Amino acid sequence: MAHTVIEGTTRETPIAKAWDVERVRKDFPILFSTAHGKPLVYLDNAATSQKPRVVIDAVQEFYEESNANVHRGVHWLSEKATAIYEGTREKVRAYFNARSTKEIIYTHGTTEGINLVANAYGSKFVSAGDEIVISELEHHSNIVPWQMLCERTGARLRVAPIDDDGQLRLDAFDALITDRTRLVAIAHVSNSLGTVLPVDEVIRRAHAAGAHVLLDGAQRAPHHRIDVQALGCDFYVCSGHKMYGPTGAGILYGREELLDRMPPWMGGGDMIESVSFERTTYAALPAKFEAGTPDIGAVAGLSAALDYMNGLDFDALSAHEHSLMVEASRRIAQVDGVRLIGTAKGKAAVVSFVMDGVHAHDVASVLDFNGVAVRAGHHCTQPLMKRMGVSATSRASFAMYNRIEEIDALVAGLHEVRKVFKTEL
Repeated sequence: MAHTVIEGTTRETPIAKAWDVERVRKDFPILFSTAHGKPLVYLDNAATSQKPRVVIDAVQEFYEESNANVHRGVHWLSEKATAIYEGTREKVRAYFNARSTKEIIYTHGTTEGINLVANAYGSKFVSAGDEIVISELEHHSNIVPWQMLCERTGARLRVAPIDDDGQLRLDAFDALITDRTRLVAIAHVSNSLGTVLPVDEVIRRAHAAGAHVLLDGAQRAPHHRIDVQALGCDFYVCSGHKMYGPTGAGILYGREELLDRMPPWMGGGDMIESVSFERTTYAALPAKFEAGTPDIGAVAGLSAALDYMNGLDFDALSAHEHSLMVEASRRIAQVDGVRLIGTAKGKAAVVSFVMDGVHAHDVASVLDFNGVAVRAGHHCTQPLMKRMGVSATSRASFAMYNRIEEIDALVAGLHEVRKVFKTEL
C-alpha cells in the first residue's frame, strides 16, 4: 500500500550530532525504569514531560527547608518562601521576555490560564453579537471555555478550518475575521498532530482587524524559547509540567494594559487591597489574579526547571527533536497497515498514526507490554479527530532525552501489534 509521509521523510535523516542525548538522559532518573520487565521507552511527552533530578530535589528541598505560605507572613520562613515564589516570577518573565513581572500570572496549568482569560477578558470585552475565532486543531481546553463564554454573553464561536494535512487554511481564517471579532484563541502547536501554526500571520491579521490574540503554548514552550514581545500576542498560556517542571504550576502572560482592565476571575485572600461588607478593592497586578494559597512547592520546582532549560542549547535541542520526528514518521509509515494522521510541513516532535483493523487503545496496550509508552485516544481533540476521519489515534511525542534506539523499540512494537492482531483475525 502507499504510505503517506511528511515532507522530508522520504529518506533517512540522521539524528543531530550536536545534542548529547546520553548525557541529558542521566539527569532524568525515571528513564532508567523498566515497564513489564522491559526498558522504559517514554514517548508520551506531549501529555507531560519527565523531571530532571534538579527539579525533584528542588521540590523536596522546598518542603524540607522553606515551606510556609507566601506574602502574608512577617516571619523568616514566610519571607524565604515568598522570595522563592517571586524570584521564580522574574525567571518566567525573562524566559518569555515579558516587559514586566506584572504580566506574569501563575496558574495551575494551561487550562486554568485559558479559563481565566475567558472569564476575566470575556466579562469585560465580549458581548452579544461579538465573535471568538478558534481553529479545528484546538484542544478541548481551548474550545469549551469559549463555548461557555458564548453561552453567557450571546457571542458567536467561529472555527477556522484545516486542510487534509492538518495545516490551518489562512484563506478561510481571513474570511472569518471581521469587525465583530474580539479574540482569536489558537494553538501555537497542535497537541494531536504536531502542526506548527503560522502564529505570526494569525497575530498580524487579527490585530489588523482590531482583535486580540491568545496563544495556547502548551506544546511549544517546552521545545523553543518564546519571546512574547517579538510574537506580539496579547496572551500566552502554558503548563510547567510539560516544561520539565512539576504539575500544579502554569503560566499566563498577558499584556499589562489588558490585564489592568480585566476584572478578577476569583475572589479571596491575597488578591485584595481592602475588604469591607460594603466594598472590596483589588490588589495590583499580578496579585489581582492569584486568589488563595498557590502551589508554592510546584513553583519552586518550576524555578529549577527554568534554570535547567536556560542551560540548554535550543538550536541543538530543536534539531535533535526534529530529527527524531522525521525518522519516526518515515519508519512508522513503512509498517504494514499504518497511516500517519497529520502531515503538515514544519511539524513539531509529534507523530500520530492509525493501524488498519486495530483500535488505537489496543495498539498502545501491546506497545506498553513491550515497554513503550505512547498516548492513545482522541487526545482531547474530538472535533479534530472527526475532521481527520478517525475516532482515535496513537501518538508518539518526543523530548530532549529521547533517542534513535527508542524509535527502534517503537517500530518493533508496532510489528508486534501487527503480528498479534493478524493472528487473532
